[in-house]
Amino acid sequence: MTATTEIARAGIGWGGRPLRAMLEESERLFAETGRYYGIERLTLKEEDPIRYEKLFSRLRGGMVNARETALNISASPIVREIGELCFALYTPEGDSITLSTGIMVHVHTMSDAIKWMIRNNYEENPGIEDGDIFCNNDAFVGDVHNADVQDILPIFWEGELIGWAAGVTHVIDVGAPLPSGMPMGPIHRYEDGFMLSAQKVGSKNRLHRDYELRCQTAVRLPFYWMLDQQTRIAGCQMIKEAVHRVIREEGIETYKRFIREVIEDGRRSFIQRVRELTVPGKYSVPSFMDVTFGGEAGRLPPEAARDTLMHAPLEVEIGPKGEFKVSFEGASKWGYHSFNAPPSAMQGGLWVLLTQTLVPNDKVNDGAYFAIQNNLPYGSWANPDNKFCSVSIAWVYLIPGYSGIFRALSMAYVGRGYLEEVIAGHPGTWNMTQGGGPNHYGQQGGWTNFEMSSCGTSARYVMDGEDTCAAMWNPEGDMGDVEAWEILEPLLYLGRRIRPNSAGPGKFRGGSGFESIRMVYNTPNQVLYNLGEGNVFLGTGLFGGYPAFAGYRQSIKRTDMARRIAHQLPYPVSDEDPENSQMVAHVEGVLERDKRTIHLPDPHAEYDLYLSVLRGGNGLGDVLERDPMAVVRDLNEGYLLPRFATSTYGVVAFQNAAGEWELDAEATAERRAAMRRERIEQSMPVEEWIAQQRARVVQKDFIEPVRQMYQESMSLSPTWAAHFRSFWGLDADWSL
Repeated sequence: MTATTEIARAGIGWGGRPLRAMLEESERLFAETGRYYGIERLTLKEEDPIRYEKLFSRLRGGMVNARETALNISASPIVREIGELCFALYTPEGDSITLSTGIMVHVHTMSDAIKWMIRNNYEENPGIEDGDIFCNNDAFVGDVHNADVQDILPIFWEGELIGWAAGVTHVIDVGAPLPSGMPMGPIHRYEDGFMLSAQKVGSKNRLHRDYELRCQTAVRLPFYWMLDQQTRIAGCQMIKEAVHRVIREEGIETYKRFIREVIEDGRRSFIQRVRELTVPGKYSVPSFMDVTFGGEAGRLPPEAARDTLMHAPLEVEIGPKGEFKVSFEGASKWGYHSFNAPPSAMQGGLWVLLTQTLVPNDKVNDGAYFAIQNNLPYGSWANPDNKFCSVSIAWVYLIPGYSGIFRALSMAYVGRGYLEEVIAGHPGTWNMTQGGGPNHYGQQGGWTNFEMSSCGTSARYVMDGEDTCAAMWNPEGDMGDVEAWEILEPLLYLGRRIRPNSAGPGKFRGGSGFESIRMVYNTPNQVLYNLGEGNVFLGTGLFGGYPAFAGYRQSIKRTDMARRIAHQLPYPVSDEDPENSQMVAHVEGVLERDKRTIHLPDPHAEYDLYLSVLRGGNGLGDVLERDPMAVVRDLNEGYLLPRFATSTYGVVAFQNAAGEWELDAEATAERRAAMRRERIEQSMPVEEWIAQQRARVVQKDFIEPVRQMYQESMSLSPTWAAHFRSFWGLDADWSL
């Protein structure tokens, strides 16, 4: 037996060590030193900084090249139109070195999946060999939800595992019992659909035939599932080639040294940026999300058919040395719905925001992960103690849960004087339109429309938010061409336009959202969903600005659209205003409109109409300080309904003979002066207001969803319960 064979039997890691031993050593060194792998000096960077930067650029370029190639060969409109994919390179222990652009949420989720495989001794069984393909979409292993499917390929060099290439795409259908891309209604993991827990699905660079056959019946649209998988594998193979090329030219020892240093460099850079941009302190930025399943009695079991509120008491604590702590202490309990978020999903939500704030460059890797302390209370929606709860659409809680991050950092930026960095939070990236049933090709289908990737952004400190351009989870997203969605979905677009009043008012208003009117077509029936907040605001505005509007659902069923089309009669192409709906005015049928914006499948028939209203961003600053001419411009361009110019902004305008709005400057000045006097007359001292509200708290004067939410928070966290009692001056034994 040769020495080489003995090493191979000992492990596939560096120097013949098992991967598990390498991971344990990495964690031990960090725990002992506070530095990644105990690295004290960045010798490669110090000795040859140009070579260091070239190495990073070549590896990172390999990620971007893999993503752009995969995007262009994909058949899925979610990938091709919206860019819902990402590729990354990892160390043997599973720490991210660099990643492409795209859905940055997966910086650390795929890291979790790799470490899960290592901790569960995959090296021994099922084995890890060159050419293997592992597939994962289990959020309790390392993901956000099972619609984000990952392929993870080991990278070997001369018989030694030197890293991992990984890619993720958002798939169209996950094969859940309820048809849609991301099902609402599951209350257990068993109902979430096709789930792969870091499964070995291929070897020798080929997918296993039994896996391919299983996919044919596991999801509704296996054609798209398999093409997405080929897209991911192709990208990962390109990454492997890029790494091998660097090693051939730079040497394996340089590569090993570099991937350690670049992560420690990322950790130090994050701390330095926190110190440069922010003022130390505690920033409390709570938020809430309503779930309107109370109307689903008989379709859901009693424990799930309830109206509930999610509580996200987010607190960001920044220390004088750049310490960065994120805590959800006091979060409400996980629930019988599909919106729970395991720790890996929470890491993903945090990452996608940090890459838009504190790490807005290409040097994104797990270094920043090692610089952050996270508190996710066990048993809460942010860290369920039931691994069998449903998580199929964790974004419903992640998006509002993290809405405070932007606001917390913005307050810290203002304190340091970085005004251009300020933004008044992020909007809910919805209405999320989903559906399923027999499609226009005569097949069973399930789909999610991703035009929600282009909601309005919130206002900045110096300018309005941008209209219809971004999603919290993918700032590079696009709404997609209507023709692309019509290929996938049996619904035609009758109209798509800016939605007036969708932006939060302020000195600088949020960016506007838009509306789409869809008609079910060329199918006998289709179930449709809405998803978004309906009874609460997602976060708040900032510095006196107001939040963007909450949503509602609206469909018109049993319409006369077939007759209108046959006789070339007018039909609705916009809605614009719920109090004067153009959609209602231009079609006959049965109107259904309410605030139940989260619900189970809603049956629609051919020619039924469905309205989707995409959200706008939050406002910043006092509305009475907004430039009156900006208000007039919004009137003329259809961003603001006329009756709100005066009632909200105190701007008096009139229409000229050509129908254009013009400012009445003198009347505006008078109206704004009157509004300021009215504010003073209606105001009261803070102490008086708190005393009024305290009386309600003492009497437990809460609606049931609020009472239940606070009861869960107090039950899970004695710390938060003590804080609540202290704030309201309650007795030590006060409880709900």
